[in-house]
Amino acid sequence: MGDPAVDVRGVQYDSRRVEAGDVFVAMRGGSTDGNRFVTKALELGASAIITDSSDTAADVKSRGIPVALVEHGRRALAEASAALFGHPERLLKVSAVTGTNGKTTTAFLLAQMLESVGRKVLLLGTVETRIAGRVLESEHTTPEARDLYALFAQALDAGCTEVVMEMSSHALEQERVWGVPVDVAIFTNLTQDHLDYHGTMEEYARAKAKLFHGVGGGAPRIAVINDDAAFAGLMIDSYEGEEFVIRYGTTESANHRASDVQLHAGHTSFMLTTPAATVLVESPLTGQVNVENLTAAMCAAMARGLSLDEVLLAARQLKAAPGRFEVVPGSAEAGFAVVVDYAHTDDALANLVRLARELVQPQGGRVITMFGCGGNRDRTKRPKMGRVAALGSDIVVLTSDNPRSEDPQSIIDEVMVGVRDGVDASHAEVIADADRHAAIVKAIHAAKPGDIVLLAGKGHEKTQTFADRTVAFDDVAEAARVLKEIQ
Repeated sequence: MGDPAVDVRGVQYDSRRVEAGDVFVAMRGGSTDGNRFVTKALELGASAIITDSSDTAADVKSRGIPVALVEHGRRALAEASAALFGHPERLLKVSAVTGTNGKTTTAFLLAQMLESVGRKVLLLGTVETRIAGRVLESEHTTPEARDLYALFAQALDAGCTEVVMEMSSHALEQERVWGVPVDVAIFTNLTQDHLDYHGTMEEYARAKAKLFHGVGGGAPRIAVINDDAAFAGLMIDSYEGEEFVIRYGTTESANHRASDVQLHAGHTSFMLTTPAATVLVESPLTGQVNVENLTAAMCAAMARGLSLDEVLLAARQLKAAPGRFEVVPGSAEAGFAVVVDYAHTDDALANLVRLARELVQPQGGRVITMFGCGGNRDRTKRPKMGRVAALGSDIVVLTSDNPRSEDPQSIIDEVMVGVRDGVDASHAEVIADADRHAAIVKAIHAAKPGDIVLLAGKGHEKTQTFADRTVAFDDVAEAARVLKEIQ
């Protein structure tokens, strides 16, 4: 069902943002149905409607309003947005990162490498959106198509030639990135997360794999895949590009292989073997996990045309992403380290605790780990996170993350099942306090010189979400205040 062409000034999927002359795309979503808001959009001046509901289409047509009935609402939103913003995606080279852990850091590192040779970059991710150095706040890891194409258009106006973006499994599954032509696709890893949405690890992996055969924009030119990761084979098998796969990792099958890793606080070095040469990589980043992130970023940067010498030079000057092993100001004066990290899966938490242990071992320090689990999310990972925290820590402090509509104490009780299992082997001390501020106070007050305090789970986030409210909360700021009070 369709009508003759009509002039429109813009496109919207949120009826509250409609202005006179816009086309409103009414589509079914996971939590709401945009077709319920068509009347509101028309009242605000929408000049045409695109809908995935035959009932809505018939109703709008009966009112004499131009309407188009489509099978896929999100695809239509993407296609209309691309056209109305002048197809900016065709003039940008997009590098997209997917994976459970490491997306944000890898994207940050790749953007810095591209900028190191003078390229202007649009960075889109969990922590922030950055257009040629100008920082905007990110509302979602991957925005809806209308907002994505609007950002592409802004980036072009700012002189950008490159896009580095995180592509979440939700965005790939829901086709929020429909029509985006990805040049370089990067897969970091796959560990348990988001099973409340995907159901199984296999379905979660299949959602990630969509990146490698393309989501309406053709297959990527080059795939960069962590050869050590679970489901790496699925990603490789899903790749339908015409060039080649860069397989990075530590195994012999990787064609970009990291070895002889040397880890220190604030410095990491390793040998990188590529098809062209074996070279020494040095970086101010900390930890084994950043060897993986850095290798991924280096491979992607070379896929985007940087030379091996250029990426080696850039690696020496890199900065970590906010909330990723971020040392809280005032830690040095206290004699122990307080670190904020976004680790919110059992695999990420295990890596974080392992890194902390490596750092405190020389001086005989202890690892104090404070964390919680988010409400209304995958409950099966809660005891797993509890167990890895207890196995690797000397003191575990359980608290709230974003409890949302769940009872914070009930979440802690579920985490405690795994903690008790881990404590049987490690004899770690356990403290529980559902008040995150109080938990931070207890974790820091328990520390002695040489220890490391990990505040895990929220990282860069600046709010905490409860059933009835969202409040300002910043782990870094909270910890800095506590450190100042005890000095």
